Amino acid sequence: MDMLTQPTKELVTVPNPHPNRVYTVEMECAEFTTLCPMTGQPDFATIYIQYQPAEKIVELKSLKLYLWSFRNEANYHEACINRILDDFVAVSQPRYAKVVGDFTIRGGIHTKVTVEYTA
Repeated sequence: MDMLTQPTKELVTVPNPHPNRVYTVEMECAEFTTLCPMTGQPDFATIYIQYQPAEKIVELKSLKLYLWSFRNEANYHEACINRILDDFVAVSQPRYAKVVGDFTIRGGIHTKVTVEYTA
């Protein structure tokens, strides 16, 4: 077991074993955290990523470490989810991708941010 694993902004891809087939991959991370840029308090969310890979797929451990890297950063919800989509698309070059950030209630307001990309 690697106890020295650290968060990173590096998303790793591997060759898609079925690049000629159109299929959808759905991932859910229920333990996402980032910091509120106004108060510094943690914001918690479930991140949903759905994509249709082309030539590459995203390696899941790298995705976990990438999402973990937001934990000590201050981000507005909208900026955070758009950045995740931008970074994901930049490395994986999918046919389609969608990222949803479903943030827990803070100050009586529930926020859900949805962004999409189509090649």
